[in-house]
Amino acid sequence: PNPKTEFSAYHGYWPISFNKIDYRFGTPDELHKLVKTAHNHNMNVLLDFVANHVHQEHPIYKQHPEWATNLYLPDGTLNTERWDDHRLTTWFDTFLPTLDLTNPEITNILTDSAIFWINEYNLDGFRHDATKHVPEYFWRTLTRKIKEQVIVARNKQVFQIGETYGSRELNASYINSGELDAQFDFNLYDAALQAFANPATSFTTLATALQESEKYYGSHHLMGNISGNQDKPRFMAMADGSIRFDEDAKYAGWNRDIQVQDTAAYNKLASFMAFNLTIPGIPVIYYGDEIGMTGGNDPDNRRMMRFDNHNLHEENTLTTVKRLANFRRSNLPLIYGDMNLLNVTDSTMVYARNYFDKVTYVALNKSASNVTINIPTEAPNLINLDAGDISKMNNNSITIHIPAYGFKILYND
Repeated sequence: PNPKTEFSAYHGYWPISFNKIDYRFGTPDELHKLVKTAHNHNMNVLLDFVANHVHQEHPIYKQHPEWATNLYLPDGTLNTERWDDHRLTTWFDTFLPTLDLTNPEITNILTDSAIFWINEYNLDGFRHDATKHVPEYFWRTLTRKIKEQVIVARNKQVFQIGETYGSRELNASYINSGELDAQFDFNLYDAALQAFANPATSFTTLATALQESEKYYGSHHLMGNISGNQDKPRFMAMADGSIRFDEDAKYAGWNRDIQVQDTAAYNKLASFMAFNLTIPGIPVIYYGDEIGMTGGNDPDNRRMMRFDNHNLHEENTLTTVKRLANFRRSNLPLIYGDMNLLNVTDSTMVYARNYFDKVTYVALNKSASNVTINIPTEAPNLINLDAGDISKMNNNSITIHIPAYGFKILYND
């Protein structure tokens, strides 16, 4: 490639074993202790499971090369990176054979491996890599075994979320009682990134994306609302102009030292987090986004996590994300409530989450100026999450002031 880039399997996506831990990550005893410690802190642990492919040095491929799909198509061209037209057979690279998971022999071996990880380490579920490249036969076989050997046999719940870049229709086709519980909503993420980071994009585009997701996944779903991931440039790099929306973010990460250029991006990020943590679905925070880490696309988006020595903007962002996360965990409308868009303009969005007599209002402002908004409501004595003060109604409405690139959340107790 130009520029010349080099990669290794540091990320763990080039498997050479189905049941061994990479020694660079730790030992079996250490994983047991990690999971136990997480459970003691009321946290679940999901395994990032790679079913689609193995590395060419994997023993299973060396012993059974016929268990892989064909590297070459009938016309003689390479079957690599054919993400859509040959999505169930394409190889990610010439040294990463894609397994033919329509074959019961390899499917049984690999699904047994998944059950081993759950039972041996008491894990709580899977993040499934490259979901759309794996045939449904595999997902149905795996989910049946999970139900029989874990959920029923051990009375233990298992959560499965997939990674699929594609249409909502394709995403939804994998979500049912016989396959996965959810997928990451990349379509909504793409719309949200534009809405919060790109001044030229209207909130009306994001509102349409929200309605489309509700159409395909329902009013109450478990879709993952991501702040970013390993295949995307960091939100901060897009929001502060370090990376343009029309340039190659991977190339930028290789050729520039990307650092935060405009501190207003922290406020944009906080508003984006407020959105993700108050809409239906499960908020998924990509590590480092809670403090506003920046960077280009892979591998620049995988910088080492910084747990301390934060600057003031990073500390403020972390405080905001913590407050939002804690509020979401205890607020019934955000957990179970209906989603109602109340008012959407190019630069503002207001919606309500309703659960019986409880209501939570979220108001967002993406403009560079302070705005004043009237929210129609009959709920008395609304509490401002940010300040804790009680707001008063006038003629069945309430007036709120939202700072530039800011948000307000009101709720009744």
